[in-house]
Amino acid sequence: MTTMNLTIGQTDPITVQDPSIPVPTKVKDLEPIVGGLSKPSKMPGYSTSIPAQRCGVGAKLRTVKGSVCSGCYALKGCYVFPVVKEALENRFQCLKDPRWTAAFIALLNRKKVDFFRWHDSGDLQSVAHLRNICTVAENTPGTLHWIPTREYRIVEAYRAQYGRLPANLILRASAHMIGKEAPSRFDHSSMVLPKGTTDHESASICPAPDQGNECGDCRACWDTRVSTVAYRYH
Repeated sequence: MTTMNLTIGQTDPITVQDPSIPVPTKVKDLEPIVGGLSKPSKMPGYSTSIPAQRCGVGAKLRTVKGSVCSGCYALKGCYVFPVVKEALENRFQCLKDPRWTAAFIALLNRKKVDFFRWHDSGDLQSVAHLRNICTVAENTPGTLHWIPTREYRIVEAYRAQYGRLPANLILRASAHMIGKEAPSRFDHSSMVLPKGTTDHESASICPAPDQGNECGDCRACWDTRVSTVAYRYH
């Protein structure tokens, strides 16, 4: 696999896809179409990710002091290993394969995934990208989906065009600045607490730091009853 040259903030065209397009039935044949799934050790299920360098809003926030993105975890650690960077870029390129949506639906249903997280690295690219994700959710009713995003405009444009998101997909607007909340116009959100802060008057605090950096039995991020999830600074 060759290494791709990434352009910060670059958005490549992704089209709205037909979920009824024929795709293979075996997991080993479906995974290459979507670029495979990741299995973060912290999470109770699978995830997918694309390069953080492909973020739109995040790319701008990276240079803003005090922003959550200024210390982006997806730009350091194992994310900088060549093999990881190549895999993430490959997943990004797979988004443009017209079979991506149908293959993702088949893969999640075949694996019987209960909880799924979108983008432990990267973010929404366009309205079409979000539409394809929503189509996946609509066709995987046995899976609870969670997607955090800073792409507020994409979400609002999607809602103006398509209406509400699927009931089994919870979208959390991620606050841009450490210690600040996301805009109140979003029903569900997440934020990062200032360094040294361990509680918040209204948010549900992520318990992972107290339990081996794992979700354990917590599912607050997927829970529509939880308005805001707060993560401790790390």
